[in-house]
Amino acid sequence: MVSSQFRQKLGTRLGKRRHTKYKPGILRLGLGLLLILVGAFLALPVLSLFLKSYAGFSLQTLKDPMVVDALSLSLFTSAFTVVVVVLLGTPISYVNSRFDYPGKEVIDSLIELPVVMPPAVAGIALLMAFGRMGVLGQYMNAWGLSIAFTTLAVVVAQVFVSAPFYLRQARISFEDVDLVYEEAARTLGATPVYAFFHVTMPIALNGLISGAIMTFARALGEFGATIMFAGNFQGRTQTMPLAIYTAMQGDLDVSLCLALILVALSFVVIALVKMFTRRRIPRHVRN
Repeated sequence: MVSSQFRQKLGTRLGKRRHTKYKPGILRLGLGLLLILVGAFLALPVLSLFLKSYAGFSLQTLKDPMVVDALSLSLFTSAFTVVVVVLLGTPISYVNSRFDYPGKEVIDSLIELPVVMPPAVAGIALLMAFGRMGVLGQYMNAWGLSIAFTTLAVVVAQVFVSAPFYLRQARISFEDVDLVYEEAARTLGATPVYAFFHVTMPIALNGLISGAIMTFARALGEFGATIMFAGNFQGRTQTMPLAIYTAMQGDLDVSLCLALILVALSFVVIALVKMFTRRRIPRHVRN
């Protein structure tokens, strides 16, 4: 009787162990299949773009006036946007990372707002502010200064939607800089400005560069706010995303060519961001 009960309990325990033994294998198999499914879902559209573009792609397409104008305009405005955002955003991010002041939460919320705001809404908002009949634009128009539907409007739209990417990354980078380094520099006689440029900036530099790269990528791919506020005029306001949209209605090869260029630039952006987000303290600061 006792032997029978013992065998029954032993069999039950062995069965549970066998059942438990197979669970990790099933879990790994399920996770592997999930990774393959997600990877295929993300890779298929990009791969299809290359496969479909290969048949109709030629060097002559790269010389198309729409491609040349859109590419040159996009690179120029995006680069100019990065310069503006870095020059204005760096001191703002440093202040937000180091000091408390009245209304700081409101400022932080306004900085983050364009990230969640639909691009079309951002375009309408810019038009209502800086358009010819806008809140500020009507006074600017009276002085002969018009922003809407010009190349400057492209830059304004890009700054508005892409600035939060730099401001957020720059603030995080400055917050990661230990105050000990700045205090040590101050005790050695360095001024706040000297300590900022020779101690704080070198340590936070990788994060700042990655934020600038993300800002460039966001500006380069901006569509909604640009078409609403700047319009779609070739050579003046037609950036690459707008040119893709326009070419889709007539010349698919041009559209695919521009799309391939944007995809290639996206890969470069990802590679650069991964490289610069590796946290490294400059050698002269460590010493």
